[in-house]
Amino acid sequence: MSLLTIENLSLSIHGTPILHDVSLSVAPGQILGVIGESGSGKSMTAFATMQLLPAGAACTGRISLSGQDVLDLSEAQMCALRGNAVGMVFQEPMTALNPLKTIGDQVAETILVHERISRREAMDRARDALARAELPEDRFPLTRYPHELSGGQRQRVVIAMAIALRPALLIADEPTTALDVTTQAQILKLLTRLVREDGMGLLIISHDLAVVADMADEIAIMQRGRVVEHGPARTLFQTMQHPYSRALLAASTHAPDRDPVINDDALLVVQDVVRSYTLPRKALFGPPRVIHAVRGVSFQIKRGESLGLVGESGCGKSTLTRAILGLEQVQSGEITLGGQPVFTGHRPNPQVRRRLQVVFQDPYGSFNPRHRVGRLVTEPFHLSENPPQGAARAAAIAEALEAVGLTAADQHKYIHEFSGGQRQRIAIARALITKPDLIILDEAVSALDVQVRAQILDLLADLSDRFGLTYLFISHDLSVVRSITDRVLVMQLGEIVEQGATEQVLDNPQHPYTQQLVAAAPRLPEDV
Repeated sequence: MSLLTIENLSLSIHGTPILHDVSLSVAPGQILGVIGESGSGKSMTAFATMQLLPAGAACTGRISLSGQDVLDLSEAQMCALRGNAVGMVFQEPMTALNPLKTIGDQVAETILVHERISRREAMDRARDALARAELPEDRFPLTRYPHELSGGQRQRVVIAMAIALRPALLIADEPTTALDVTTQAQILKLLTRLVREDGMGLLIISHDLAVVADMADEIAIMQRGRVVEHGPARTLFQTMQHPYSRALLAASTHAPDRDPVINDDALLVVQDVVRSYTLPRKALFGPPRVIHAVRGVSFQIKRGESLGLVGESGCGKSTLTRAILGLEQVQSGEITLGGQPVFTGHRPNPQVRRRLQVVFQDPYGSFNPRHRVGRLVTEPFHLSENPPQGAARAAAIAEALEAVGLTAADQHKYIHEFSGGQRQRIAIARALITKPDLIILDEAVSALDVQVRAQILDLLADLSDRFGLTYLFISHDLSVVRSITDRVLVMQLGEIVEQGATEQVLDNPQHPYTQQLVAAAPRLPEDV
């Protein structure tokens, strides 16, 4: 008997078709992975199951959840079903949690909505749910707020809320997208354990085949609102027939063709850098607390080289990046670019700042949506002593946009008119327009679908070959670092614990922490 049966589900919103004859099923104790790019319809399938659809949505077909036809239920009946018979884990835990309520209150609220019990009993059950989600009270008191937790811990709170009433079905929509590899592995392991312990069904949504390859019993691949491939996870990779499925598989293991020209001279030199922060005292007369974010870090980047920097959240990568960009002064040590210090006295060196650019993780959040693309890509000109004007400025905009595969006419559009991959191309164009010596890419492809990610990696490799660019590539995705970098640094607790040629470090890691990162990275079956 299936917990969830979807038969010939079609969905339209204000007359626009979204889903086309989707058929899926999840049995007790089964894990179904639904794979596809953004816009493929996988999340809309989950929202249709929960009946969390926007105004103007119309469904046809059948959705049977625990024996009830969801499409025939009223909103009041669905409210009783949500959280009770089916729980949902959303992609971004910080937006799924209320920042004004403690984690204990939020889990207890899920229980109180459905059951008439005392608050004390609800808190006791919330404590148990959090403990099952690996947040025991002795380490994570129920009085903590979401901002006091890490990303992985917040996601565990969301999972605790979803399983508090022990639902028969759990839906997890991209539950690990923003997490580093070890935290991602822990969350996937936790979800698998909960399925095995409770015998519940799990529908897990992802854009990456490798993420669910190890845990799913069945895999369904969606494209443009249709299921194009469906089968057992252990055999699907060998029996794939649909071109889209094969394209996703190829993109998951894609490595761009690179022919870097690396000079012997060091472009960036980081020498014995230390950066610490003073925290508030725990007691009025207690000693001040100090956190050492970067501890005596030293490395070099050669001109034309692509250097990877990997490590978990909180290891010091972002602090080190801000120091290199001249946004944060270090307490000791020195950072130089082309022989010039990043800081002169207590001020950032403007001569160095002009030669550095950065590409951020979120291609939409890093732009002002009120401005057109032409103005957005010329923002780095404010660092220039004599920025181009008139025709020269227009030519620089056109050259930068065309270099990343867009057109000069795109400068007249707004950022919301582009897809995620196109926005990241615009971010790269903005970094290129001043022809910098070093570009820092901070998780620049982590928010992208696998095929778009492959395209952006190809673009970065091509730009490096054409313009002799030097990259510092910061990522928690080891497959990306393997495909685009020449050397890699592994950072833990503010220190570089291992470094060397990328293939050598990732294929034969020596430090226990590097071994842990490599072991946690999601991978496709070896026989694919």
